[in-house]
Amino acid sequence: MAFVLSLLMALVLVSYGPGGSLGCYLSQRLMLDARENLRLLDRMNRLSPHSCLQDRKDFGLPQEMVEGDQLQKDQAFPVLYEMLQQSFNLFYTEHSSAAWDTTLLEQLCTGLQQQLDHLDTCRGQVMGEKDSELGNMDPIVTVKKYFQGIHDYLQEKGYSDCAWEIVRVEMMRALTSSTTLQKRLTKMGGDLNSP
Repeated sequence: MAFVLSLLMALVLVSYGPGGSLGCYLSQRLMLDARENLRLLDRMNRLSPHSCLQDRKDFGLPQEMVEGDQLQKDQAFPVLYEMLQQSFNLFYTEHSSAAWDTTLLEQLCTGLQQQLDHLDTCRGQVMGEKDSELGNMDPIVTVKKYFQGIHDYLQEKGYSDCAWEIVRVEMMRALTSSTTLQKRLTKMGGDLNSP
């Protein structure tokens, strides 16, 4: 019991930003998790992408939206969260577990969940009551359509090994873009509560 109280106290102290107010900061840990997730995706490679050229597809990654200056700070956080959530949902399926090395897949899902957990601590503070209207925000809808296209593609291809390899490569692009967005948010001023 004393350990749990000590842990809770430590979490409360870590959550306070400068000036003693509860703040939400993008941590270095979030960036490290992002890099580790990319490394894991790279290690999940089982096929040569060249052997799957016939299955290539342009999924329409909204790269300019995510990496460019199109998103304002209040839009960037929900887009980042949605990209990570959709990535987690994609890899946390029965079809996915049949396609990949179980250990690497579990590590990837754990890493994505850790990123989401970190962002969850900020989510209520950043989005507040806007949460329901953000689900209908154009950039969020764009991200959801992008991932729906990936799900549709996998289903159309019968969740084949080549289809998963094409998706793995695509997810490396998507997660690289989300890492760029994380960096941009940090440059905007890591405190997500500030305007």
